Amino acid sequence: MILTMDIGNTNIKTGLFDQGKLAHYWRISTNKMNTSDEYGILLTHLFTHDGVSLNEVEGIIISSVVPTVNFTIEHMCLNYFHIPPMFLVPGVKTGIRIQYENAHELGSDRIANAVAAYEEYGAPVITIDFGTATVFGVVDDGGVFLGGAICPGIKLASEALSSGTAKLPRFELTKPQHAIGRTTLTNLQSGMFYGYVGLVQNLIRRMKQELGKPVTVVATGGMAQMMADESKAIDHVDGILTLKGLHLIYKRNRG
Repeated sequence: MILTMDIGNTNIKTGLFDQGKLAHYWRISTNKMNTSDEYGILLTHLFTHDGVSLNEVEGIIISSVVPTVNFTIEHMCLNYFHIPPMFLVPGVKTGIRIQYENAHELGSDRIANAVAAYEEYGAPVITIDFGTATVFGVVDDGGVFLGGAICPGIKLASEALSSGTAKLPRFELTKPQHAIGRTTLTNLQSGMFYGYVGLVQNLIRRMKQELGKPVTVVATGGMAQMMADESKAIDHVDGILTLKGLHLIYKRNRG
């Protein structure tokens, strides 16, 4: 089995692939204060709960946008799985070409998303990862990663709105019935939800115009389904897109 880990600012998405298929999937909180033992014991409990032995893991690949936890996670892998993990960094074979001015600035999760989307949905393809930040990536014909766009995630934006104002309360992110809200709560929900749908649709429209040809749009991340239910601009929702990309990259480097 191959263990894949996508370390994000809020969560660590973890998938265990067996014979090319996702067999187990877990999400744990990203905590910069956790020790390698705390992460190791947590994963041990998750494995045990699903009836899987740590010894069944043959390889580990990690994507991380939180460098401060990489050392901790690496030592957890060595101490609990006895396997040195592969980190998705520049120089690792991906199967796509990066046309980015500075590839070292490119988040490894964006590369994994691009690899999986190109493999599964073809090109050109736009990926949208609805995480702490909402990140757009564009892969053109021939598997060329062109770049994309980054904006605040919808949860981050809503928290900034309430924490940065004196009288606006925290609110639940749900779709309101009407765009014209009649209470402060529904005003906040309308502005955030419908405004964010408009942001997503406008960026997709402009990217399609710049590419000048039909494009497939694939969304992943925590808010992907909510956005896709409202926006016809999103063609597919794939909640494990990043982990699929990591698994593909592991196979291309380790056979």
